[in-house]
Amino acid sequence: MIETIYIEEAVSDHPRTKEILGRFPKATRIPCERYGEVFNPKAQNFRLQKQKPALILAQKFDHFVLEAPSGYGIGGTHNYYFSHMLNCIYDCRYCFLQGMFRSANLVCFVNYEDFETAIEQKIEQHQDAHFFSGYDCDSLALEPVTQFSDSILNFFTHHPKSILELRTKSIQIKSLLKRAPLQNCVVAFSLTPDETAKKLEHSAPSLERRLDAMNQLQEKGWKLGLRFDPVIYEENFEKQYEELFKDIFQKIKIENIHSVSLGPFRLPKDLYERMYRLYPNEKLFAGPLEEHGGMISYKQEFEKRLKKIADQLLEFIPKSIFFPCHT
Repeated sequence: MIETIYIEEAVSDHPRTKEILGRFPKATRIPCERYGEVFNPKAQNFRLQKQKPALILAQKFDHFVLEAPSGYGIGGTHNYYFSHMLNCIYDCRYCFLQGMFRSANLVCFVNYEDFETAIEQKIEQHQDAHFFSGYDCDSLALEPVTQFSDSILNFFTHHPKSILELRTKSIQIKSLLKRAPLQNCVVAFSLTPDETAKKLEHSAPSLERRLDAMNQLQEKGWKLGLRFDPVIYEENFEKQYEELFKDIFQKIKIENIHSVSLGPFRLPKDLYERMYRLYPNEKLFAGPLEEHGGMISYKQEFEKRLKKIADQLLEFIPKSIFFPCHT
């Protein structure tokens, strides 16, 4: 899958770098001083890179843990996110990463221990803090390569009052199934109706395969999160979500669900404009969109239809585990 690997000189001898390189013996290896030399230059062809992204092994020096955006949470008072990777192997048309980064290449910061130190400092301030992985990447999609979740779960076993969310569309769950479940870890799956997923979530596992992975996890005792975010407008999307909810709750037991969130498609205006330039013919961007205070989202009348979907969802779950996302 990965044919080219860039390696920062500072991490060339790092044990984790050597482990990752050992998994790709045939990949072309290119040294670099800093990952930004490869990742940040202007005029890169994002769409072309997305077809065969390179992997960049790098070291992160600061900003390991950041405060989560307002409204991003599942009931916690103190919410933080962290990103051991930048970018995602999937190619979802609505993903804001396409507007955030100039490059489609994948960056993996191999100094996991520094993330753990930074997380521990936050926990010293707030033992019940919530930490979200998967904001700038998919938490599990490259787990066979990075083995990051295995490392971070070992860390969170020592901090049972804090919550870790691993957000994903992936079915790379073998490492989770091999270990005892952590009751303070939520494996949260992003979900859209099958028809929408086929149109917009290119290269991501199908809804059926995600549900199968979720079922395997619940059988092992893992807590699950359901993330219906973003809800994508289509002519008959209410019916699609009604069928999606029925399908999910036939297979996933309510007692195994930690939390559920739902929110509309929304993007900062500058990211939306970059994404539109990448895919000017994408029907997603021709929807009933308008600007609200610097954010691009659906027109106000969409809120009534979104409430209908939320009401449908609440027929299956208690309101206490429902966390709507707002524009």
